[in-house]
Amino acid sequence: MERIRKGEVRALARAISVIEDSAPESTALLKSLFAHSGKARVIGLTGAPGAGKSTLVDHLAREYRKQEKTVGIVAVDPTSPYTGGAILGDRIRMQAHHADPGIYIRSMATRGFLGGLARTTNDVATALDASGKDIILIETVGVGQDEVDIVRLADITVVILVPGMGDDVQTIKAGIMEIADIFVINKSDREGADRVEREIRAMQTLAIRKDQWTPPIVKTVASEGKGITDLAAVISNYEKFLQQKNLLLKKKISNWQERLVEMLRDALLDRLINERMQKGDVARLAADVAEHRRDPYSLVEEIVNTYTGLGDRGIG
Repeated sequence: MERIRKGEVRALARAISVIEDSAPESTALLKSLFAHSGKARVIGLTGAPGAGKSTLVDHLAREYRKQEKTVGIVAVDPTSPYTGGAILGDRIRMQAHHADPGIYIRSMATRGFLGGLARTTNDVATALDASGKDIILIETVGVGQDEVDIVRLADITVVILVPGMGDDVQTIKAGIMEIADIFVINKSDREGADRVEREIRAMQTLAIRKDQWTPPIVKTVASEGKGITDLAAVISNYEKFLQQKNLLLKKKISNWQERLVEMLRDALLDRLINERMQKGDVARLAADVAEHRRDPYSLVEEIVNTYTGLGDRGIG
């Protein structure tokens, strides 16, 4: 714990491995880490595949290092169907940072978890926070309309779009458009960048956010480092807006409300399957349902009542 708080890379790497693997000691470790977290600013970057998220994160990290801020990067990748590991790795992504002790980079596999994040991304962010990182950049898997779990983890969500991908904004507006605190049009030197901007502006006129913030649009060419300073400035402006309006705490409360429900669901399910049900029970019950000997609705109700002991009494 003390080594992690001092920012020792090897200790942090071991801790994150323990967390990712859900090892028995991970819960005790996270309890200790949480007490020292809460100071870092968590920035989520999401967008469709091919939007240039990795390159943008790379240059944004460099910008924050120029400001003498320490940075933790969590790059969530698709899962290899063969090894279960991340298909892309931090060695491929951001080799230029390997000698910088102020940057820690970790690739995570989704391991089949939906929503654009891995199951333990939140916990890994807690570890980076406790290690003293000022900024945590979380790059999600390329997302579509509803893979927007990043909004429940990040303080600030950046949605990255690129021109030339067909009906750009209309294609994804049903989900991802609503979560953006800041829009980035990357590869803005391509034809169609102005059209994407007009589409975003048009959509913003249709719905006003409850917090009265209008997400700004930043044009970048991340491969050349263009627009990155502007993006960092806009992120800083939004952070000031949240603080002035006292919205940061409200956002965190809302995020933790959903996170606690998720944690309870996972913990109860794990306990039910690992401690209360015998090996082979699920397969036997599945056969009963498949052969229509039982209906799944009564079966689930019975399992909840029997194995949890809650019945109709509720909790407490």
